Amino acid sequence: MTATPRNTLLQNVIVAAAFINGFVIMTIELLGGRIMSPYFGSSVYVWGSIITIFMLSLSLGYLWGGRLSSRNPNPRTFALFFLLSAILSLPIIFFAEWTMTQVFLSIEDPRYGSLLTATLLYFLPICFMGMVSPYSVRLLVSSEEHSGRMAGLLYFVSTLGSALGTLMTSFYFVLWFEIDQIMWGAIAGLLISGAAIMIACKIPVRESAGVHRYES
Repeated sequence: MTATPRNTLLQNVIVAAAFINGFVIMTIELLGGRIMSPYFGSSVYVWGSIITIFMLSLSLGYLWGGRLSSRNPNPRTFALFFLLSAILSLPIIFFAEWTMTQVFLSIEDPRYGSLLTATLLYFLPICFMGMVSPYSVRLLVSSEEHSGRMAGLLYFVSTLGSALGTLMTSFYFVLWFEIDQIMWGAIAGLLISGAAIMIACKIPVRESAGVHRYES
């Protein structure tokens, strides 16, 4: 199948969004340790809690995203993942202090306190970010012949974004910006990705007969 100009643009936007999604996931994960350290320290069990919750959230996101992708996949639903991820990340900025205070006062063992805090702050947004990869694969695959190639490309781009997000956050962002500023940047990246997907699927295509067609 030959891609139309609109399809080509939408494909490129989806790939770019997968890159940003991977970038944001690792940015938030690295910030998680700094956010929680004033209350629970920065020992191995705190990082163990954060990594556990992120892995569990992503695994469930992959599962649910794959299931949703089999039910009339469309760019609007895909864009909604980014919007919900951004909205659900807001409590990390506005309610992290309150959440950690309540957990710290209620649970004496910092191992379980850090685990509960990581669940409350990160489970939902990361779960929706995990839905991006399998759903984006479904949107890009137009035939079984190139499904493997597209899946490989998407996971390559997403993992590359995660690697760059890890490097930039740990080497530079935490030195240049406050934690809340970095979080606002991550949320802005998610919102821009969702908006770009919606715009790309609305751009008309000039057919061979000269008629413009829009994504329905």
